[in-house]
Amino acid sequence: MIYKLTEIARDVRIAIDQNMTSEQLIATEDIETLSLEDIIRSKIVEAVRRVETAAPVHFLEEGHDFGDAVYWGDLESGWVLLPDDFMRLIAFRMSDWERTVYAAISVDDPLYAKQSSRYKGIRGNVQKPVCAVVNRAEGKALEFYSCNSEDAYVSRASYLPYPHIDEDDGIDISEKCYTAVVYTVAALVLTTYGEADKASAMTDLAKSIFQ
Repeated sequence: MIYKLTEIARDVRIAIDQNMTSEQLIATEDIETLSLEDIIRSKIVEAVRRVETAAPVHFLEEGHDFGDAVYWGDLESGWVLLPDDFMRLIAFRMSDWERTVYAAISVDDPLYAKQSSRYKGIRGNVQKPVCAVVNRAEGKALEFYSCNSEDAYVSRASYLPYPHIDEDDGIDISEKCYTAVVYTVAALVLTTYGEADKASAMTDLAKSIFQ
């Protein structure tokens, strides 16, 4: 859902005022030559990134499609290239898999080393598939392990892009994450003002949304 920056800034001000009774903070007009409004706006993209990276997948929206082309490697495993704005996997499934993967591992995960095994019982398989986000010569890619044959195709693939402010001064935020984003912006603003304890309290409020 697209939210206007003015709307977010208003809700951040309300959150700080209601939860912290920081009337003096709200009235302060600049810090290092920036107005409170400018500081709030400058923290929004970072707050959305933090919240949507950490949120449980069921709090996220459907995301954007990817995976038009499949590149096959060894042992019926392969990879698909990821978009330049890829931030987080929402869902990936090959046509012969029995389940969908909602979280990808990294090359640093101990599980990744097992994916080079010739035995399907050790590496990912159609009953228990594994996906990994890796950097390849072609670019960032999602490796998948593995299929029963190279006749398989991508049946579902969606991702969450990095947040950005559009030309109409709006930003796309998963609706269920909005309140957590507001609290996280407030925490970042309070940190800027040197209010560490109040910022910590706001961060806790943001985390409580997902509990």
